[in-house]
Amino acid sequence: MSARPDLYDAALDRAAAHARSWLAKVPDRAVPPQVGADEVVAGLGGDLPDEPMAPAAVLDLLAAHVEPGLMAMPSGRFFGWVIGGTLPAALGADWLVSAWDQNSGMRFATPGTTGAEEVAASWLLDLLGLPPGASVGFVTGGTMANFTGLAAGRQHVLTEAGWALDRDGLTGAPRVTVLVGDERHATVDLTLRYLGLGAPTAVASDDQGRIRPDALAEALDRVSGPVIVALQAGNLHSGAFDPLGECADLAHEHGAWVHVDGAFGLWAAASEGLQHLTDGLDRADSWATDAHKTLNTPYDCGIAVVRDPAIMRATFGVQTSYLVHADDVGDPLDRVPELSRRARGVPVWAALRSLGRSGVAGLVDGLVANARAIAAGISEVPGAEILNDVVYTQVSVAFGSDERTREVTARLLADGTAWMSGSRWLDREVLRVSVSNWSTDADDVAASVDAVRRAAAV
Repeated sequence: MSARPDLYDAALDRAAAHARSWLAKVPDRAVPPQVGADEVVAGLGGDLPDEPMAPAAVLDLLAAHVEPGLMAMPSGRFFGWVIGGTLPAALGADWLVSAWDQNSGMRFATPGTTGAEEVAASWLLDLLGLPPGASVGFVTGGTMANFTGLAAGRQHVLTEAGWALDRDGLTGAPRVTVLVGDERHATVDLTLRYLGLGAPTAVASDDQGRIRPDALAEALDRVSGPVIVALQAGNLHSGAFDPLGECADLAHEHGAWVHVDGAFGLWAAASEGLQHLTDGLDRADSWATDAHKTLNTPYDCGIAVVRDPAIMRATFGVQTSYLVHADDVGDPLDRVPELSRRARGVPVWAALRSLGRSGVAGLVDGLVANARAIAAGISEVPGAEILNDVVYTQVSVAFGSDERTREVTARLLADGTAWMSGSRWLDREVLRVSVSNWSTDADDVAASVDAVRRAAAV
């Protein structure tokens, strides 16, 4: 017998009430958490009680102790790392995904959520100017999106070299050389470790972190055997884009697989005014992005795209007697490194449908405009130096010496008005601003610049 629907009512009502309460506080709340993890553990922990607790009471207890430990990441004044907010339609869709409780690995078994994901995939390819027949997989985030594209690349280049990876594994296989810019994101190295490919070979970048085509050409000339070239759309510190088309052409002349890590930068292709940054994007073989960043979906919305669906299926597909397989369209489980998963592409569909083509372009353009406004405001703060060309959503700032920059950063975070993460770039300590939230407005920009001014005035 199924659980009675009314058994969910109290829990869902309390969850909705706590969610609304939290969202109402975010615009005016200080950004940092108010308590540490130890205090949350003390409030929620201890020995597991013997007796059950009513679901609504469980949610009240959870909210009471977790909320003080939350960082206001949905705030328009949060600029740490590269973390977007959540669009209303995407949040609502994410709630429905949990309520629907569909294991969205098989097209036959879950046509509702699979159909929505297929529409989202086709819209994404069109919006970003990627090949319309490419295969799209919805994974957990940017790291696994890179893993997926690079795994497909590994499969392809070893097959081309005459090595049967599925049968023989990596032991004794030809070495796969992976060429990367020396300012690639750490997740590329991480995924190569997962894939058993070892450390990549770094290629020189320019002063904005863009891989140099001349250096790439020299590196390709030195390599023999299977090659993967991993390019970057959106540098973590400068927002700069590798010369994608030129580098892809060079790589293909040497038989290399070309992967693009576009965790937050791939979305520039949706903006008419920013498309020049992604010239040649469509000439790669695989692409990775993370919708929770620039598109502002909830977490668990990474996207991996591979040009050739046959390679994607050869890499991840599985045939078993107990699975009901789809027709030639293929199953979602053929495109990701997992069988069971939630319907994470549904919030992507909701975000795209709520925004439309013009809305996505406006979202991206607005993030870039806010980044430039923040850079302009901070540049007027005495002692501040903007280190990058603000071509996209990232701003890196130094305040003289490394010690001075660390001090300003610490005071800014202690102030609580805005959150901007510290980092190190070009052998200097920097205050890094990542503009990723759809809700950031002119007031947020002004308040955040004022907070930097106060921190630097001491």
